[in-house]
Amino acid sequence: MAQVLIVDDEMGIRELLSEILADEGHSVWLAENAAVARRMRAEKRPDLVLLDIWMPDTDGISLLKEWSAGGLLTMPVVMMSGHGTIDSAVEATRIGATDFLEKPIALQKLLATVKKALKHEAVLQKRPLTLDAFTRSPLLKDLKRRLEQAAAKTSVLLLKSASGSIAEICARTLQTHRTPWLDLSTLSTPLTQEMLQNAGGGIVFIADLAQFGKLQQMNLVFAIERLERQNLQLVAASSRSLSALVDSGWDPLLVNRLGEVWVALPQISGHADDVPEIATLLLADLAERGEVPLRHFSSGAQNALRLHRWQGEWAELLTTVKNLALSALDEEISADDVARTLQTEASGAATPLAALFFDLPLREAREGFERLYFEYHLSSERGNMTRLAEKTGLERTHLYRKLRQLGLNIGRRSDERE
Repeated sequence: MAQVLIVDDEMGIRELLSEILADEGHSVWLAENAAVARRMRAEKRPDLVLLDIWMPDTDGISLLKEWSAGGLLTMPVVMMSGHGTIDSAVEATRIGATDFLEKPIALQKLLATVKKALKHEAVLQKRPLTLDAFTRSPLLKDLKRRLEQAAAKTSVLLLKSASGSIAEICARTLQTHRTPWLDLSTLSTPLTQEMLQNAGGGIVFIADLAQFGKLQQMNLVFAIERLERQNLQLVAASSRSLSALVDSGWDPLLVNRLGEVWVALPQISGHADDVPEIATLLLADLAERGEVPLRHFSSGAQNALRLHRWQGEWAELLTTVKNLALSALDEEISADDVARTLQTEASGAATPLAALFFDLPLREAREGFERLYFEYHLSSERGNMTRLAEKTGLERTHLYRKLRQLGLNIGRRSDERE
């Protein structure tokens, strides 16, 4: 049976709910306020929490927000209130609560809600997408080995040329099942010692250092100083080079600390032959999770994916596969479906990729465009720096400096003749 934490400042309510649930075979713990609830959640890792909204120290909605922001909402939470309103229920659900009980709580309503929430808990326990889903891809199997090898020797791991979804997939690969997950990118308030303690034994994650403001950088420093004490692993991704972060105002000492151990993600644009296999494995995983209907790629669709220029790299591939599965009308995804989704036909309209830059500050938009521009020409010229300089109209020294600034690989290629 389940382990249930009941959080309510009224002793009579706690005892009544405890007796009912214990009679049903559940193990029950009690907390009279948010402070005790935090400790019990960290120590017991309950399967379900019944949380009262109105409490004297910290109200239930605030505690729910705290757990959600700290990556601690790994179990279903059912809110309870004797003064419940529709607004309270809607807000709690938006934050992450699975259900809402209004006092006085009827016996059958309580049991039905607990049963429903525990079914939801089974869904929550499904592991998020990790590189384990791609074991048949030599490219990603090799990446997984590199990540695990590097992470075993450090508490701070940098993912170069990564951001967003692919960064999270890599970080989730290093997370032990059901351990805490703290995403510093979601925090808009100062990080506290208590938040780090609650995340003990888990992963502190940053989706993209390039998006961090001053407060988030302070939170990062605070976390790094306490990683080993709290048995935490920091996995930080960056779409920009370390030198570019320093140029934008980051503390050089902090940047040096972040860059001590790093793994560079392979670029999709340089591994076109791996794309069909990766897309097929991703599609199967999404269907298994129930996120998309059962689908499979035709040989024509696989070839279209192989030939596409993935200027948006991993983020574009991940979102493309999901959109193909959701928009295809037949079980088999065709080459026409791929062409339609990727908008390979000229339309004269701005592409979704270009639209990504519209909401960015001018400096970041310019850098994002420049990165795509040089990635395209590096690929088309197969890394030949002489031809690249001629194509872009840049003097060689300036060209090398620009590529380093953008964090692009400028290693010599075997086909370059100088």
